[in-house]
Amino acid sequence: MSSAGSLLSRRGEVVQGHLRAGLDRAPAGGVRLISLCAGQGRDVIGALRGHPRRHDVRARLVGLDERNAALAWQAARAAGLHGVEVLRAGAGLTDACAGAVPARIVLACGIFGNITGGDIRATVAALPSLCAAGALVLWTGHRSPPGLTPAIRTWFGEAGFREEAFDTSPDGFMSVGAHRLAGEPAALALGQRLFTFPGGTEPGPSQATSSP
Repeated sequence: MSSAGSLLSRRGEVVQGHLRAGLDRAPAGGVRLISLCAGQGRDVIGALRGHPRRHDVRARLVGLDERNAALAWQAARAAGLHGVEVLRAGAGLTDACAGAVPARIVLACGIFGNITGGDIRATVAALPSLCAAGALVLWTGHRSPPGLTPAIRTWFGEAGFREEAFDTSPDGFMSVGAHRLAGEPAALALGQRLFTFPGGTEPGPSQATSSP
């Protein structure tokens, strides 16, 4: 496996570990989860597979790529995770979250390393509107110039989150953050633009409201 592949694999292991721990700590009953730009859903599906509370989870995996959405749907069904929904949508618009929030666990992985600092800050500021009280937010980043990771951690604090963990790869390049909402949740504002990927790969609202 290439060094880049190894980093992604390690990142996934760390995210899944925090996700499992979050499920362990969640109150009894149903657990809402939403993953933005979920790709093939490996973080969520990998963490839920075999977890004792997997059937408590009602998860929405959001992503625009048709192939990734189909693979996520197939993987969830193969794992018997019938509470996992796959939504083909542009995750940069809050409309993709309607009906799936407030969530107990929110994943924003694979996003912050690909958007502008202004969009990162706007997304972090809006995260309380996706969260239930005391929700856990997991995010990933990297240390490539201009090196926004320290600022991102500060922005989480300004948005009312308490940092529970911050993991980095041995070379310090890759990072995974776990933040708990300590402040008050906010109401979801539909139609709000959080971020835009370069090239417009997340350009707009839902392409389909049902899983493939």
